[in-house]
Amino acid sequence: MKSISIGLLGLGTVGTGVVQIIKNHQDKLMHQVGCPVEVKKILVQNVHKKRSVDIDPGLLTDQADDILLDQDIDVVIEVMGGIETTKDYLITALRQGKHVVTANKDLMALHGSELLTVASEYGCDLFYEASVGGGIPILRGLVDGLASDRITQMMGIVNGTTNYILTKMTNEGRSYDEVLKEAQELGFAEADPTSDVEGLDAARKMTILATLGFSMHIDLADVQVSGISKVTDEDIRYGKKLGYTMKLIGYAHREGEKVEVSVAPTFLSHNHPLASVQNEFNAVYVYGEAVGETMFYGPGAGSLPTASAVVSDLVAVIKNLRIGVNGKSAVSPQYPKQLKEDSEKYSKYFLRIRVQDEVGVFAEITTIFAKFGVSFEEILQLPVKEHETSEIILVTHRASLTNYEHILQELRDLSAVKEVKSTYRVVRK
Repeated sequence: MKSISIGLLGLGTVGTGVVQIIKNHQDKLMHQVGCPVEVKKILVQNVHKKRSVDIDPGLLTDQADDILLDQDIDVVIEVMGGIETTKDYLITALRQGKHVVTANKDLMALHGSELLTVASEYGCDLFYEASVGGGIPILRGLVDGLASDRITQMMGIVNGTTNYILTKMTNEGRSYDEVLKEAQELGFAEADPTSDVEGLDAARKMTILATLGFSMHIDLADVQVSGISKVTDEDIRYGKKLGYTMKLIGYAHREGEKVEVSVAPTFLSHNHPLASVQNEFNAVYVYGEAVGETMFYGPGAGSLPTASAVVSDLVAVIKNLRIGVNGKSAVSPQYPKQLKEDSEKYSKYFLRIRVQDEVGVFAEITTIFAKFGVSFEEILQLPVKEHETSEIILVTHRASLTNYEHILQELRDLSAVKEVKSTYRVVRK
């Protein structure tokens, strides 16, 4: 078989890693696929820029068509980021009969179904393992390893930046703003961290996971999202007292034919496997009817871990080429989308409120919870003498989201409640 020619869109952190792996692991790749693999052309913004990896200047171009329309290029690897322009590039590549590997979670979350349809029409592969979890083979695990199972739940830490911040806040007792600044200085957080800290990055990944895991087309708009920017060191400290660790959790659950998908700061019991996932690492916990519980764990980002997932997809494309089955791996969602109503979403909740420190207040609060059939699992009351108030921390038994939101509204309307300071989902092992 002739050598496989690669066109690379982008030469940033991940693109550099891809070039290094293809160059340094050529013997391994030859053994896997039975032919040489070469990078023929690389799209960059500035061909004259100094780079951290030794690249033949003749490989560089600032014209996308040099890759997209080159009939000798077999596979296009997209690691440039972006959405609309990038989508157009990939559609052009697929229509030219080129197979595509992408690490672009934003693109796949928003336009994945369209791109997969085009790939199928033109008999091309479109693989995107690196779009979720960096170097963790979670998508291949769902599609291949658990293909015969029926997935009922996926929950996990799928954003390294927020996990780094929450780990530092938990272990060192520091404030959100202080740790965020440090994370930016160390390169773990972007100058504009909104996508990470407000949960948007994690929501895009959960969109992809839920679509594959449940075989149901889930849109980004279907994911309920809240981030960590309002999490305080006090919240984390009180959670610790009750035996909980704070994590930003992506959650996807199927019950019957209905699903829910969310991203939110969540208190996990200390013995939950995800509670021990530290710093920038990612982990996804998967529940299947047959397999039971499995967990995928590893580095969620970085040049070489993510590039490793990209090159693994490249190997899969080349193996498909050798046996002539390209374009046949994409499977359309099996089930029509059915989302749970809020009344069908159940969880335990952590609630922290500041109240007037006087007789009868707790009885009033208890009455509100009883009205909606919600009881308490744990109660912690702490006086705040200088303000003649006290803080009450409650952990509820399971309650529907509808009833819980009604409770929150009635608490806010209660004159003795000075402030509903925070509330989070609670998950016990």
